[in-house]
Amino acid sequence: MDHFMRVAIDEARQGLAEGGIPIGSVLVHRGVLLGRGRNRRVQLGSAVLHGEIDALDNAGRHEASVYRESVLYTTLSPCAMCSGAILLFGIPKVVIGENQTFMGEEALLRSRGVEVDVVQSPECIDMMQAFIAASPALWHEDIGK
Repeated sequence: MDHFMRVAIDEARQGLAEGGIPIGSVLVHRGVLLGRGRNRRVQLGSAVLHGEIDALDNAGRHEASVYRESVLYTTLSPCAMCSGAILLFGIPKVVIGENQTFMGEEALLRSRGVEVDVVQSPECIDMMQAFIAASPALWHEDIGK
């Protein structure tokens, strides 16, 4: 498995251990990890702190050209909010751990020229399936259903 996806999975596991939703993400520029994050809505009482948003925030501010040369790794298919951030910053590639438990806005990303690579990691699938089974109400709150 790719090193950066492993880091994203580690973030997801840390989020789960904290009582949160197990979704992790990292932003990588030219092979250098700029920021890592996890869904921390529960931990921080946030309405918007999904894993991708946390990773972007933790990466700090960069020139637009940096985002246009970066790759975002995320353990789960990005929702509409996170896909919007990917498009806003012009991130050209997203590597997704899995989209079996949740299909985000991959079609939108592809339609706007973003390269989307879904790896269908058994580890990511198992982690989300177990979480959804154990905490369906929290999961539905997070995805707005």
